[in-house]
Parts: sequence; C-alpha cells; structure tokens
Amino acid sequence: MIQAVIYALIFYPATALFVLGCFVASLFGSGPIRSVVHAWTDFHHGLAKLLGTRLVVEGTIPPGAYLIAVKHQSMFETLEMMRIARTPVVVLKRELSVLPGFGWATRRYGVIPVDRQAGAKALREMLAAAKDALATGRPVLIYPEGTRVRPGEQPALAAGFAGLYKALGLPVVPIALDSGRVWGANLPKGSGTVRFLIGSPIPSGLKREEIESRVHAAINALESAP
Repeated sequence: MIQAVIYALIFYPATALFVLGCFVASLFGSGPIRSVVHAWTDFHHGLAKLLGTRLVVEGTIPPGAYLIAVKHQSMFETLEMMRIARTPVVVLKRELSVLPGFGWATRRYGVIPVDRQAGAKALREMLAAAKDALATGRPVLIYPEGTRVRPGEQPALAAGFAGLYKALGLPVVPIALDSGRVWGANLPKGSGTVRFLIGSPIPSGLKREEIESRVHAAINALESAP
C-alpha cells in the first residue's frame, strides 16, 4: 500500500511534465518526441525499481521488424515493453489515444488506436494504421488478449490479432510475464520480482488456428510456474 501511494504521488505528476516535454520536442520532429518517451519509460523503470520491483528478462528480442505479442496483467509491462522493444509502434485502446495531452503525445510517438466496440470498422482502421507503421521499420507491439487479465487467467486471443498477423506478414515474438503477482492494474502491490520470458520467434504465414494456438501457449508459459 505504501509503495502504491508513493508511486502515484511521484509518477503521475512526473508524467504530466514528460507530456509537456513532448509538446516542446514536437517543434523539432518525431525523433525528439521518441527521446522524451524513452526518458519517461527509463524514469518509470527507475521508480519501480526504487519501490521494490525487480525485473528479470529471460531471452532477447531479435533485431528487425516483428509483431511482438505480450501477456497483459498490469500497467507495468506497458511501459517496460516500450523501453526494451526498440521504440515499437504500440496497438492500444482508442480511449488512451484521445486523452487530452497524453493522447496527442502517444499519436506523435506512433500508436495504432483500436476501438474495441466498433467491430469490423475498427479492424479495418487498425490494419490500415498497422501497414503505415510497417513502413517505418519499427516493430509492432500488441497485447493479443485485448485487455488486462488477472494472474492465472488465460482467455482466448482477441479477434484482431490474427488479422494483424496476416496483414503485416511478420514473424511473432511472444512474451510471457507474471507482473500481476507484484502489481495491480495500475499501481504496485508491494515489493517483488517480475519475470519477462521472451519466446522464440514464430514464423509468418501460418493459418489462424495454428498462430493463435502457438501464441496463446507462449504468452501463458509462466502461468503455471511457481
């Protein structure tokens, strides 16, 4: 509880300052904005570590363009993945991309907003934005379950994942994690170790049933771990 209060009192005001930094950096192009975002995620990493969250990363993300599919249990990985995945374009819910100030900064950084309530129209818009992202050569980061889940939950992948995989034609790097043991949805629960397990790349061109099965198994690889 103490960690959560300290975290909130420091992180959220600091985030407002980083958003202001993005406004200033925007005068000089997208590169400086990404530098501000990197500084923000480095700051978050240091704050989380100071408050007792130790991160262990097993494996590495290969260089080049990949679709990076990550288990999602807390806000912790949303910032950590931006730090370790070489400036990925991030698939995120549309509500975040339209928040005053913060949403503007995310769009300038490079995101693919998804309206989860808009059905086929949302999928078409996501695929169009993803193809634009592919042209930049940056990896694309997605949380294929579509939302945060509690430790132990293993829902089916959201429908948009297979469409994105097919449209981009990229191999998938799956990442399992157990952040929910140490963090709540947005705040730390206390001290502890979070593991990120980076799986072997899964090739492009697989049929939907196979890619979904392999990614589902890979991102849940830590769910039964002690």
